[in-house]
Amino acid sequence: MTTWLSAHFSLEELTATQQRGLSNDPPPPVLTRLTETARILETVRALLGNRPILVTSGYRSPEVNRAVGGSATSAHMRGEAADFICPAFGTPREICRAIAASDLRFDQLIEENGRWVHLGLGGRWRRQVMTYEGGRYRAGLRP
Repeated sequence: MTTWLSAHFSLEELTATQQRGLSNDPPPPVLTRLTETARILETVRALLGNRPILVTSGYRSPEVNRAVGGSATSAHMRGEAADFICPAFGTPREICRAIAASDLRFDQLIEENGRWVHLGLGGRWRRQVMTYEGGRYRAGLRP
């Protein structure tokens, strides 16, 4: 049975992992934050013309985060981040440009190697926009 956190995003989608044998069940406080993340993703979906968003990484338990090489302070472990693509809208760079130009509240927006978008929520709400490529982060988006 699917557990919907919002109209278009399910708990199963936001906790999916390919790390077999590792628990990725969010504790209750994280589940509350995942519901808020799903609500914000609905806003992003509307911003992108109501085109489907494909989440590639949402919540990560500390074990899953370590297994995938995530940051020790990753917002994914708090249920406050999602990596995604929206092919019907455009490239990750085009998605990042649309989000950066909006009034959407976020902490970090990162174009990850031109392959996906990382949207970090909560925390300091810095509206920090970055590009990750060549093994390093830099401020802003590529031209």
